[in-house]
Parts: sequence; structure tokens; C-alpha cells
Amino acid sequence: MGLAQFNPVVGGIAQNSERIRELYTLANNAGCDIVAFPELSITGYPPEDLVLKSGFVAENQQAMREIVAATGECVAVFGFVSGSHGDLRNSAAIASRGLLHGTYDKHLLPNYSVFDEERYFTPGSAFSLFTIAGVNVGVTICEDIWQSEGPVKAQAQAGAALNININGSPFHRGKFDERQQMVSERAKDNSCAIVYVNQVCGQDELVFDGGSMVFDHHGDLVMRAPQFEEKLTFVDLEVNESLSTRGVPVIEVSAESRARGEEQRGLISSPAADLEQVFGALVLGTRDYVRKNGFTDVVIGLSGGIDSALVAAVAVEALGKQHVHGVSMPSRYSSEGSKTDAAILASNLGIDMQTISIEPAFSAYLDMTAASFSGKPADLTEENLQSRVRGTTLMALSNKFGWMVLTTGNKSELAVGYFTLYGDSVGGYAVIKDLLKTTVYDLCRHINERSGRELIPEAVISKPPSAELRPDQRDDQSLPPYEVLDPILELYVEQDRTAAEIISMGFDEALVRRISRLVDVNEYKRRQGPPGVRVSLKAFGKDRRLPITNAYRG
Repeated sequence: MGLAQFNPVVGGIAQNSERIRELYTLANNAGCDIVAFPELSITGYPPEDLVLKSGFVAENQQAMREIVAATGECVAVFGFVSGSHGDLRNSAAIASRGLLHGTYDKHLLPNYSVFDEERYFTPGSAFSLFTIAGVNVGVTICEDIWQSEGPVKAQAQAGAALNININGSPFHRGKFDERQQMVSERAKDNSCAIVYVNQVCGQDELVFDGGSMVFDHHGDLVMRAPQFEEKLTFVDLEVNESLSTRGVPVIEVSAESRARGEEQRGLISSPAADLEQVFGALVLGTRDYVRKNGFTDVVIGLSGGIDSALVAAVAVEALGKQHVHGVSMPSRYSSEGSKTDAAILASNLGIDMQTISIEPAFSAYLDMTAASFSGKPADLTEENLQSRVRGTTLMALSNKFGWMVLTTGNKSELAVGYFTLYGDSVGGYAVIKDLLKTTVYDLCRHINERSGRELIPEAVISKPPSAELRPDQRDDQSLPPYEVLDPILELYVEQDRTAAEIISMGFDEALVRRISRLVDVNEYKRRQGPPGVRVSLKAFGKDRRLPITNAYRG
């Protein structure tokens, strides 16, 4: 059995098909009876409104036929879009020896969180079993396996001794363990071995972490592929004796037993700890977004603060230090310590760094607006001007050198609007937009631990956070301490609790009312920001869709 955990490009029909054929050839030469690819592997997942283009659907179906024609003895199971406009299906093809033996249409279409498959697809309702090398095999797709009374059970009751489940299952914290426990239970409850194949890629804000796995009919783990990397893995699987089929079509698919190589066979990769998984997701999401959108290099404003330090460390891991450029943009309010910390960070990471003072431009803005602002005291306006000068400077470097700007705002700041529109929010990708500030600190410490040295200077981690837009400014002058703020945000944003519910849990009423109000009124600012890596159960983006004009206060 082969599990082809690979990295597709959404919309890249030709390159995805070529990669499928390459991996299929390796599996066929290694003597696999079956090799399985992820959900919608020809189109990449999720293709979203691309499937509303009839030409796109036709190209994907032609690619499916070409892959089928290229198959040999090994049976290939791979995903594609079948049907036509008004009746599209999320389907799997089962093929070998140049023949399409059958297809399976996904039964359960997820329509929650980041998923809206009911917008595009018609659910399937029937299935066939495929007898391969003497074993009755069922095929299901992603969501089909999550329901205990769903298609996996129906196919097992019909006689399937092995179920191949192909997936586009996105990452969030805790998902890996949840997924593994679920697949184990499904195998054990149905006395059916399960092969679970997941794609591994970054797709806009989503990250698919791989972690493909195989469980025997006792629910015991037989193989587990690593997270966050491509892997073609082979496993020898002994399955429960096939039951007699009960009125379900069974398609005989010949698969001869051949000599099998031993490379990459039967691996059980150790799961990474929570913070290492988060780091892996940030790295993969950043790498794929930058490279798949045609960029090689990125530029980051290095303030000497913890957020820009984390973004720079992730970027170096994702792209290599030679492709990361840091820019220090001091103003009259920048402390000497912050400028020094930024330089030390750049040196530790080995990245290019330049210094561009924003003082001339800031002074010019003050002079330009002096008459208009006459009689008005300095306030947030002047603070935002500095941020906007920095944003303009980074975008100028992006235009001149073709570097993508990585923004450095975290989820706590984005939630309450503690950022400058058209200032520090400008850029192409928001690497840590789904990390609460307390998690930013945790992850920086983790990066130093995994590096075995002080990659991110301890001074950056230990000093009070500050935007440094006025004398002696600290974040806690405008916001509650992050250890107080973040639990409220987690409840209000990620768990969708109302303000009243959070207050009933014992949180200070005035504080909860203030924070929830800030979250609500800053929706318009978040809508204008770039996408970023999703690592929580609910991020600002695809799975949180609230109206900007909104009078509900809970």
C-alpha cells in the first residue's frame, strides 16, 4: 500500500497531474497493490469558485483520463471534480492498467468552519466495493469518515475489509490528536483497516499538515507519516478477512503481488509537541504562500519587538536566510535598546538588514499638516503617521526589489484594533495574525529551545511590549495586560461566547464590555488586512464571517 502525501497547487491542474504520475510511477515500481492520493488531488483543495468555471472542470476531467491511461498494475485512488455545472461531485477515481474501474462521490459535504462544499457540490449516495488483491476495498472522502454512522460503517457492513479515505484536512491546534483518535475508533468499531491520506500544503490562510496514517482492524496504528512535509510512504498491511458482500456492487480489480522495495516502509513518525506543530504550520503556510505566488524574497520591518522577531525567525526557516530582508525604521521615539535588539536579531538569524530613518518623512508630514492641525494637541494622529510612513517605506522596497512584505501583527492586536490601517497592516501576508500575544511569547521561547541558542534575544522577550510611537509608550497603557486580555479574546472570538456569557464566568464586566466592543468596531479594519496562517479553531478570515455594520452587543 502506498500513501502519496503530496503538496498540490490549487488550480495547477497540469503540475498536479504531473506530480501524481511521478509518485504513481514510484509506487508502481515499488510493487504497491494500491497507492492513494489526497482529496481533489488534480485541482488542489479547496478549489473554491474555480469549479464554477466550466473550462476548469473540463480540464480537470481530461487530466483524470490521462492519469488513468498512464496507470499500470498498481491501483491508483485519486481525487478530481466529476459532473458538470449544477451537478458537480467531489469524487475519487479508482484506476489501473489504463482502465477507470469506478468512481466514488463524497457523501457528506462539510458546510461549517472553513468549509462550504454545499455551495459547489452535490452529495453522493451510492458506493461500490473494489476487490483488489483478494481484499474488498471501500473508498471514502474526508468528511465521510468523521461520522460514526456514515459511509465507512455502511461499507464495512457491506463487506469492506479496508477503507481508503482521501483527505484535504486542514490544521488547527489539537486537530492532529483529534483526527488520529477518530480514525482509530472508526477502524476498531467497524473491524476495518483504514488508510487515511492527507495533503500537505499551505493554501492562502489554510495549512494542511499531512500526518497520513494507517490503522489495522483492531484500531492499532500501523503507519504514520510526518507532518508538514511531502512523503510517499509504503506499508505492508494485513487486513481482516473480507466479509461477504450484501447486495453492493463489487468490482474485481486485478492487482498482482510483486517484489517490494523496503525504502520508506512501515514508518511511524513521532508526533510533534503542540508548539512545534504551530511552528511547522507557520513555516509551511508562509513558504507556500510566498513561493506559490511567485515571490522568492520577503521584507520585514524590524522594530526590536517580539512580533517582528518571531515573523523573521519563521521566514528564515521557511525561505532561507538569504531570502529574508529586515529593515529598521527608527523615529525620534525609538529607544536605543530597540534599535540594538533589532540588529542583534538580524545578526543571529544571518539576514540582510538595513536602516532607514523615518524622521525626515515624519517631520515633513508634521510640517505639511501644521496649518490644518493648528490649535489641536498631538494625539493618535501623529502616532499613526509614523506607522504609515513605515508601511509606505516597506511597500516601496517591495515595489523596487520584488520582495513580499510580511506584516507582524498578532491576533490580540488585530482583535481590538491596536494597529494602524495603511500602516503596520500593509503587506502581502500576515504570518502571526492567528497567534494571541501570549502564544507569541511561548513560541519565541520554543524557537530558542529548539535552536539550542538565543536566536531571539532574551531582551526582546523580557522587555515590556511597546509600539514606541510616543515617549515611554507601553502596550498596557492602552490595553489590559495580555495575560488578562487573551483569555477574554479566546472566549469571545474563538468560542463565540457573548459578552454576557463571559461576564457570568467571573470576568470583570466593564473590561469585557470594553474588549468586546473593541473587537466589534474594528471588523472593518481586519477586512482590509492580508491573509495569514490559520492555527486556531477560529481565525479572522474564512471561518469567522461577521457583518461590519452590526448592532448586536450580547
